[in-house]
Amino acid sequence: MSFAKSGLMPALLENLQRLAYNEPTPVQQQAIAPILAGKDILAAAQTGTGKTAAFTLPALQLLLTQGEKVTSNCVRALVLVPTRELAEQVHESIRMYLGDIPLRTAVAYGGVSINPQMMNLRRGVDVLVATPGRLLDLYQHNALRFNQMQMLILDEADRMLDLGFAEELNALFALMPRQRQTLLFSATFSGPIRTLAGQLLNDPVRVDVTPKHSAAETVKQHLIVVDKKSKTELLLHLIASREWGQVLVFVRTRKGAELLSKKLLAAGLAADAIHGDKTQPARLKALQDFKLGKIQILVATDVAARGLDIEQLPHVINFDLPTIAQDYVHRVGRTGRAGLTGEAISLVSADELEELIAIEELLGLNLQRFDEPDFYAEHRLPQTQLGVGSVKKPKKPKKNKAAGAGQIHLGDILSADAPPKVVAIRQVPRLAVPTRHKPKPSDAKPR
Repeated sequence: MSFAKSGLMPALLENLQRLAYNEPTPVQQQAIAPILAGKDILAAAQTGTGKTAAFTLPALQLLLTQGEKVTSNCVRALVLVPTRELAEQVHESIRMYLGDIPLRTAVAYGGVSINPQMMNLRRGVDVLVATPGRLLDLYQHNALRFNQMQMLILDEADRMLDLGFAEELNALFALMPRQRQTLLFSATFSGPIRTLAGQLLNDPVRVDVTPKHSAAETVKQHLIVVDKKSKTELLLHLIASREWGQVLVFVRTRKGAELLSKKLLAAGLAADAIHGDKTQPARLKALQDFKLGKIQILVATDVAARGLDIEQLPHVINFDLPTIAQDYVHRVGRTGRAGLTGEAISLVSADELEELIAIEELLGLNLQRFDEPDFYAEHRLPQTQLGVGSVKKPKKPKKNKAAGAGQIHLGDILSADAPPKVVAIRQVPRLAVPTRHKPKPSDAKPR
């Protein structure tokens, strides 16, 4: 199937041809036609599958062919996303697909001044990409109205719920017109997503184009067992010995991202970090420098890196395993995109056993393990087995003690054959309590 047979108008097809988009991806093949027909959509599609184009292209066509011209402070199509970075990425894609087509677009997210965003909305916009919190702010500032809204698109809805946006989303849904087309895209059909879909969607067309909880087949995944204290040294060794070019490194915390990037800089590597404590301009600059090749290593937290679209990224390193297993799939999805091969390596220490078990159960496979020479872990990581978890616990180092010294064999005392006999070793001494002196009659004072 080609885009020419998808039902898209000539103007959009010309833009796709200019972008060298020849054949639609599976999610685009299944989603474009139902969206053009006005159907609600419930789609499971991971990042890197072409889902942005799957909802953007038909949405733009519907805006061009249906509805009235947008008026002041109104929006016709709203795209809700979980993070600032994803908002910028989706907005950039929309502008790219539009080309010279005369539709007004805007993007809105927190962490930057709200005033320019309010100014952009004064004339009204056809497509607004926004995060939930900032969208509520705009509404409360009387900068936004929903009375002309034709379409609601939720991108990475599972992530929005994971990040605790449920309250903001419910508040926004209550403000929107019921007569609208709703498209819900998520990485999974989890219980909360199905519940959300039941509340928002009207007889939706279901689209599922990815195997359940799996990374792309083009990504080679494995782990290296290493002591926690040696992770930074091992990362530097891997970068140097394997002559890696650009590397995206995931860490668990903001503090960890900042600390690791400083260590990499101290080692003479061009590195930077993106995390929630950095200003939005600083995060965008770091990302742009990485895309342009000015930075070799980008250290990121899960929230900051959600939605990153970096072409030809060969290596992703999990410096820390994520606490949410599904985040592993999103991390790994940063590489092996557009049919290219990629490699995802996790540096795993013994204290990350629970996280590893959760990830492997989610994937339905045991990650292949390697030991890097000169980095043999003192604290061994137990073998894992699907459905069982840990097969055996790590062995604790034996202490040299004299036989029987300082040991109490409770099994001998608490025998199941007979109740234990309790024998008092010594009596608790009684403390003498002094008695008050009662005066004798002879001691009485004369009246």
